[in-house]
Amino acid sequence: MKIFAISDLHLSSAQPKPMDIFGDGWTDYWSSIETDWKEKVSDDDIVLIPGDISWAMRLSDALPDLRLIGAMKGRKILLRGNHDYWWNTIGKVRDALPEGTYAIQNDCVRFGDFLFCGSRGWTCPDKGELEPEDKKIYLREAERLRLSFECMSKMRKEGDKVVCLMHFPPFNVRREDSEYTKLIIKYDIDCVVYGHLHGRDCRADLYVNKFGVDFYLTSTDLAGHKLTRIF
Repeated sequence: MKIFAISDLHLSSAQPKPMDIFGDGWTDYWSSIETDWKEKVSDDDIVLIPGDISWAMRLSDALPDLRLIGAMKGRKILLRGNHDYWWNTIGKVRDALPEGTYAIQNDCVRFGDFLFCGSRGWTCPDKGELEPEDKKIYLREAERLRLSFECMSKMRKEGDKVVCLMHFPPFNVRREDSEYTKLIIKYDIDCVVYGHLHGRDCRADLYVNKFGVDFYLTSTDLAGHKLTRIF
């Protein structure tokens, strides 16, 4: 079983939305993803999609995008991003997912000896305090991440590997400690997969090891519209 990740697909089957707001390089990008996916992924593999899956505002409008993902090989694990407005209650989302597609929200799923957990996250403090509303969301997401890790801890067995999905980076641009990294260290997470960052001017590294943890940035445009192999 191989594990791949790709985030920020920003699909818009129901109401097509141009992607040039994120800069050049988005022309027919799904075809590039699809070609790479078919070359790399088998039915037994896992593909992680940590957020910003569809531009749809309603779950009904997101269904064509979810079916597009569901038709691809492998077992897909989804996490909500800040633009996934269609993602309402987790029960309704899970009921709408195609076969072989899963969603995590403050909980954990197991495949083999791998555990997948996580939460969306939020902007981390950078050179000072966050604005009150941002701080409220930042701390709320930290609590949701803790709940997900607690769920994982109850399932964890000796030899398991733990992959944390987040949409936002778990640290600021200088990769300083945050409430998220403190939890990642405390719960001995092996790997973190995230997205959210876009654009030709983005200078973020696609991979970094910090605190003894592997961090993978998997935004589709930064990764050349190719899946990133994890582990």
